[in-house]
Amino acid sequence: MIPYERTCDLVEDVYGIRISPATIKRAEKECFQNLELFEKAVMERLLVSHSAHCDETGMRILGTKWWLHVVSNSLWTYYFAHPKRGTEAMDALGFLPQYKGVAVHDGLASYNKYGCEHALCNAHLKRELTGIEENFKQQWAKKINELLSEMKKYTDECRQMEIPIDPEKVREFEEVYDAIIQEGIEENPPPDTSKDQVKKRGRPAQTKAKNLLDRFIIHKEPILRFLNNLRVSFDNNQAERDIRMMKLQQKISGTFRSIEGAVAFCRIRAYISSIKKNGMNVMDAILAVLNGAPLLS
Repeated sequence: MIPYERTCDLVEDVYGIRISPATIKRAEKECFQNLELFEKAVMERLLVSHSAHCDETGMRILGTKWWLHVVSNSLWTYYFAHPKRGTEAMDALGFLPQYKGVAVHDGLASYNKYGCEHALCNAHLKRELTGIEENFKQQWAKKINELLSEMKKYTDECRQMEIPIDPEKVREFEEVYDAIIQEGIEENPPPDTSKDQVKKRGRPAQTKAKNLLDRFIIHKEPILRFLNNLRVSFDNNQAERDIRMMKLQQKISGTFRSIEGAVAFCRIRAYISSIKKNGMNVMDAILAVLNGAPLLS
């Protein structure tokens, strides 16, 4: 959170009223306590949602590296602070071990350990494809990048016109996908393992182009999840938008002064985010919390 002294200065500049840092700290504590049931309700709503967006970003607490995890959809936001990024943190959060819907994420390996369905962020993949095309001149990357854009255009039109996806159209798209992947395999032949070469231990190193190609081979189903289900997003922009405030907070304040302060920020900021998503007034919502009756709980 913004240091209490700076918050007091802001209130004085905007409203012409001087309040003490102790008042701000007490209000923060009351909001945190009064939002406990709200936080539980958000988790319950996300667990029954068809799809949920997941992401994580670095945060600093007492000058040390922590991670902010977010689970969200178009109506609800849940934040969770943890010293770790991967499975240990996700287990502690408790969402993915219970979730049965579609988890949309950027492909971090830890997500794949959970039994829900998965959908990869194609915005991330398109950026990587552009890099492979520009730096390695690989045509398969250019072609599949264009194909993803064409698929997105088709699904956007289906939503706009409120018509179902045509299975025959999906089949055609997937056939083109497979053909491009085959071109990629031909562009990236396996390394020469002839006897006159010195054999090295371990798996041979691969180029970035081949690593990305392998991901398109292995993770075809989650990459194309959006093409087979209009309720699944093409990208993970929802989670990225929801996590942007943390990045802004870190630029302003640099680090949280305590673990308790970071945890309070997560709960209160999740409430504000959810209030805005539901089209409600933030100031009215905060006053409701201070009066012990938070909205949306």
